[in-house]
Amino acid sequence: MAGPKVPDSEKLTLNLGYVDLGRVDLLVSEGFYSNRSDFIRTAVRRLLDEHADNVRESITRQTLELGLREFTRKDLEAVRSTGAKLDIKVVGLARIASDVSPDLALASIAAIEVLGALQAPADVKAALAERIR
Repeated sequence: MAGPKVPDSEKLTLNLGYVDLGRVDLLVSEGFYSNRSDFIRTAVRRLLDEHADNVRESITRQTLELGLREFTRKDLEAVRSTGAKLDIKVVGLARIASDVSPDLALASIAAIEVLGALQAPADVKAALAERIR
């Protein structure tokens, strides 16, 4: 049986000046974009494409993982058994499985830095709070 569906995006709140918002609405009403969200997603993607080389260089320089990185109970138990601790650095989505206990997370994770989103059980996030950057 599959677990609960996890969203594949994050909701953001954005403040725009009235004139900029009006210009967006004009483009939507003229059919250039289906709605405000479509306009904003398109604008963000274009800017990310424009800065793709800078992003790649930063990921390499900071030794970050790009995309989805999932940590299962089995993964973290293996790390704990070696006596090591992970320094997790992700650009995208870092996910700690729902069956990971706070004790296992504390025993196997030294630090977490996520540029994007971290999904983990609430008690695991609370236990790791001081290790999340």
